[in-house]
Amino acid sequence: MATIAAEAGVGVGTVYRHFPTRAKLLAALTMRSYHLVLDHARTALDSDESAPAALEHFFRQTIAAGDDLILPLHGGPVSVDEKTVALRTEISDLLEQVLARGRADGTIRGDVSAVDIIITGAMLAQPLPHAANWEQLARRQAAIYVAGLAKTTDPPLPGSGPTRAQLEAGFANVKGASAGRR
Repeated sequence: MATIAAEAGVGVGTVYRHFPTRAKLLAALTMRSYHLVLDHARTALDSDESAPAALEHFFRQTIAAGDDLILPLHGGPVSVDEKTVALRTEISDLLEQVLARGRADGTIRGDVSAVDIIITGAMLAQPLPHAANWEQLARRQAAIYVAGLAKTTDPPLPGSGPTRAQLEAGFANVKGASAGRR
């Protein structure tokens, strides 16, 4: 907590006054992170751009916010409380609407799920160790990924698309396993 206080330019007492434990601080940072991603998803949905362009913009925003994201897919704390699950659901639903727009106009293949977008965003937002100019590399990878979302006559993607229910079940398993170790 002392390092966090120093980085924030405040005293340790100030940090503890607002966040009495490390867990409470991480929970607050996680909620802030979900709200950032939710804003990115809303921007993508509200965009007048094509669905692929809106998704590429979503990825650019997520990559730019990478250092500010403390989320379970980045190794952050897992929460299965009602408020957190509702935020994750809203993010997924908004991205699903962007995908549906692209499916309707023929620019997005039908076998991609919102969870695919969420997982890719999480991977792109975390720099690879020893990779120079990560933001540029991640934007390039996002553009390659979005190009692969195009409707195609190629064979379907392998396996069934990940679902939000599967993601939530994974979070619940992690949460349950960590509770059992206490």
